[in-house]
Parts: sequence; C-alpha cells; structure tokens
Amino acid sequence: MSELLAFLLRHGYSLLFAWVLLEQAGLPIPSSPLLLAAGALAGTQHMNLALVISLGVLAAVTSDVLWYEVGRIEGVRVLRFLCRITLEPDSCVRRTQMRFGKRGANVLLFSKFIPGLNAMSAPLSGIIRMDRRRFLAYDASGAFLWVFSFAVTGYVFSGELERVAKSLEYFGAWVFLLAVLAFGGYIGWKYENRQRFLRKLRIDRITPEELKEKIDSGEDVIVVDLRHSLDFEAQPETIPGALHMDAADLEEAHEVIPRDREIVLFCACPNEATAASLALLLRKKGITRIRPLAEGYDGWRKRGYPLEPPKAQPQEEQPAAR
Repeated sequence: MSELLAFLLRHGYSLLFAWVLLEQAGLPIPSSPLLLAAGALAGTQHMNLALVISLGVLAAVTSDVLWYEVGRIEGVRVLRFLCRITLEPDSCVRRTQMRFGKRGANVLLFSKFIPGLNAMSAPLSGIIRMDRRRFLAYDASGAFLWVFSFAVTGYVFSGELERVAKSLEYFGAWVFLLAVLAFGGYIGWKYENRQRFLRKLRIDRITPEELKEKIDSGEDVIVVDLRHSLDFEAQPETIPGALHMDAADLEEAHEVIPRDREIVLFCACPNEATAASLALLLRKKGITRIRPLAEGYDGWRKRGYPLEPPKAQPQEEQPAAR
C-alpha cells in the first residue's frame, strides 16, 4: 500500500481518473485499492477527498455512457461478446437479464459492487433503450455510492491502512505467493465447474437446416422461443410458428406437453445453455422427442431464414398442448 500511496502522490488525480475510466471500460485493473489509497491520502491531507470522489464518479459515468451508446447501436451482440470473455459465458447473459428484469434501473445503484454485473449493466441499459436521463441519474447515483464507499473508508482508516501495508511489506514475497496461489485455485475451480456444465449440456441438437426442412415440409413440430423478454424486446421477430415462452412456464407445463410430436427449443445463450438445460430436464420427465436448436436464434437468423411476429398463445390452454 505504501508504494501505491507514493505512486499516487507522484501522479495524483490524473492517474485516479484514468485508472477508474479504464477499469469501467473493461480492463481487468481493479479500482477499489486505488480509491482506498486516494482516500487514505485525503485523510493525511495529501489529496482532496471531494475532488477524489468527483473524479472517480466522472470517470465511471464517462465509461458507462460510452457502453450505453454501444448497447443502443449494437444491440444484444455486445452483451454476448462481453459474456464470452468471462469464465461463465453460458449463464452470464441470462443472469444479467434476470436481474435487470426484476429490478430494472435499480440494478445500476449496486452493479459496480458486483464485478460481472458491473460490466453488463451499462450496455444492457442501452440495449433496452432506457431513457438517457433515467440512465444517467441511476448510473451516476450508483457510481457515487461505489466511489464514496471506498474513498471514505480509506479516509477514515488512513492510519490503519498504512500499518497494514507495512505489515504486508514485512512478509513480502510470501503474501504475493499466497495471493497468486489463491487466484490460481479460484480460476481452476471456475474452469472445472464450467467443463462439468458443458459436459452436462452434451445433448443431441437439431440444426437450423434440419428445422427449416421440417417446417417447409409441413411437419407438425412444436418450436418454442425461450429467449428472455429483454432479448425479445430487442429482436421481436421469431422463427415461423414459434411460441414465445419463459423456461419456467414450459417446465411447469410438462404434464400436458405432447409426447408424440417433436419439440424444438431455442434461446440466445452461448452454447444454447437455457434450451439444452431445459431439454435435459424435460427428458428426465418422459418427454423424449425434444431437442435444442444448434446455434440458437442467431444461427437461424444469420442463415437468412424467415422470421415473423410470435404466434399468439391460446388463452384457455397451455400453449404446448395444442
């Protein structure tokens, strides 16, 4: 910490602004230690606390506005790109969308405290075309809470933080080695969990070409669009004849799902995670003629196959039973 404090003293506010800006832009350089150090320097009268907080908030909001505009222009593609570079791309998109679906703009108030959610919240706000003024108000409030909590913590405990830093310097390389081992163990654990998840998802899929051939020939096949409502709002067209349903609703309707017709599920997740997981679950409940669509919605669309507004769901009966 003492080296960090000295570095901050030499480069001051410009370093703080650039560091926070780059971290919020997506670089893996955590800002929280720097904000703590800046707060500690403010506690010893070497920096101005109000200016530290103001620059931190300005940097975070500047980066978020850029991601917001990218989300408005590029749509859901940017969200999937960000998720693909994480350790859990298969659940990243769905988890982020579910949080937004439940809490809306309120997610922006605490997203910066959750690393994965932090990277997704600004572009997702643009994707769903949240009002710009609403986005700025909530995002700036969330950025202020995040910067304020770390900077003020450093300010209040400036003396204690320096003593901790001196203790860490005493142990030197051992602390660094333990940190590297802990980080390596965490990465290994996450990687193994992901491989286990992918092995579970190995299930026979139907290709877009096969599905189009069945639809063109008039075969009685049930096609279910499992995309999250946020995906659907961004791209409301679907495969001809498809029903748009939530995965939980389809799971609950398993008793009335016909066993004598082929069912095709598709989503917009990496590795078709939602569709494959639900297909596996329903197979265990006796519905054997069910497969996920390989490459999901994007695979169908990029081939230039026809799309249309969703099929209306019956009011009195479960949609899959028709």
